[in-house]
Order: sequence, then C-alpha cells, then structure tokens
Amino acid sequence: MLKDSDVSTRLPAQDLMRARQFYSSKLGLEPVEERPGGLRYKCGNGYFTLFQSAGSASGLHTQMGWEVGDIEATVRELRQRGVTFEEYDFPGLKTVNGIARIEGNYPSKAGAGEKGAWFRDSEGNLLGIGQTVL
Repeated sequence: MLKDSDVSTRLPAQDLMRARQFYSSKLGLEPVEERPGGLRYKCGNGYFTLFQSAGSASGLHTQMGWEVGDIEATVRELRQRGVTFEEYDFPGLKTVNGIARIEGNYPSKAGAGEKGAWFRDSEGNLLGIGQTVL
C-alpha cells in the first residue's frame, strides 16, 4: 500500500512570510502552490510544505534533506546566498568547513556512506544536504 505512494515533508513556520523570504532568497525556491495556511514547494520529484504553526520546530534532528551531486559546490553556493552551516564535533560526527563524512552508519544509494551538511531555516527547522560517497 504505502510502498508505491509518494512521500512528502511538512515543516512548521511561525511566520510564513519570513519563511517564504528565506526559501526564496537563500535557497532559490518559489512555491508552486499558495494557500492562506501554507506554501507548497517542488524539488526534483518530491514536494514539501511549509505550514503556519504556533508551535516551534524541534531543530534537534534533520527534518528534511536534499540529495545533491556535489555537496562542496552546493555548500559554497548556499553560503554565497547567506546560509550559515552548522558545525559539529561529536563522536562519530565531525564537520570540516560545514561538511561531515558519514561512513556507512546508515543506508545510502549503493554507496559506502555519505557526506552531509546541515543548516537551519528562518523558523529553526534543521535541514540537510547529502551526497553519496561511492
């Protein structure tokens, strides 16, 4: 039943217009659908929605991520747009210039692991970028 269904993500936004500005100016994304309580975006073959919420984002784990072909170039471009990347130094996860190499601790597309980078949107949602390491 669900295995053949599309998956999408929903992210809370306390200030929908502030979030729209962030996704437009920092990430270069424009909504494909707008309603009073939310904005819907298309990236690749998937969708995500920002919805008006009085609650706050947990910001404690990756809430959404993009798979990219060149993480270094993507991080560089996003930094030029004003995105600030998280820096981590935990056992098993250390970033260097905002990018961590994650060796096989979770599945990736036929690779040996992944490179990852994380940043927060204007609403505190923790977003990730990943690149498969072959």
